Amino acid sequence: LRPPTVIGQFHTLFFGSVRMFFLGVLGFAVYGNEALHFSCDPDKREVNLFCYNQFRPVTPQVFWALQLVIVLVPGAFFHLFAACKSIKQEDILQKSFYTGFYIFSVFIRIILEAVAFWLQIQLFGFKVNPIYMCDVGALEKKFNITRCLVPEHLEKTIFLIAMYTFTVITVVLCIAEIFEISCRRLGFIKTQ
Repeated sequence: LRPPTVIGQFHTLFFGSVRMFFLGVLGFAVYGNEALHFSCDPDKREVNLFCYNQFRPVTPQVFWALQLVIVLVPGAFFHLFAACKSIKQEDILQKSFYTGFYIFSVFIRIILEAVAFWLQIQLFGFKVNPIYMCDVGALEKKFNITRCLVPEHLEKTIFLIAMYTFTVITVVLCIAEIFEISCRRLGFIKTQ
């Protein structure tokens, strides 16, 4: 069952292909070996690991993969419901209950994307600095603060901005899809 709107079909293509490809291929290239190249002064394994875990409590790749899966859930529920009820694509826009359920699933996607956007800001910010100041007081070191070098900080900043952009594009597409459905239901756009 394809999404009942042109925008919904584009969203599926954009979300399923471009965003997942970007995360899977380029995300691994940018973040794949970050922990190995993260180094602190003094450059000791225990200090590096301790500070890296402080710097990245959740790796961006894991966060974004989880975001993709969670945002897919409302649409998956709708499609499961539609498959169980043998709903045809054209019925989604013609019967009020199906339309409402579909719009509800799109609205839940918007909320989940907004929550993920906020969490991403809290976890990663908008910029990756080249130096991370780590509090190593828990390791009972002579100095409580140590400097750590973050590898490829500029690439990571660009990737962060790209992921924010993808989230914004997805939300805009979801809002546009609700608008398209509303226009079709009100007769402003003819259903084919």
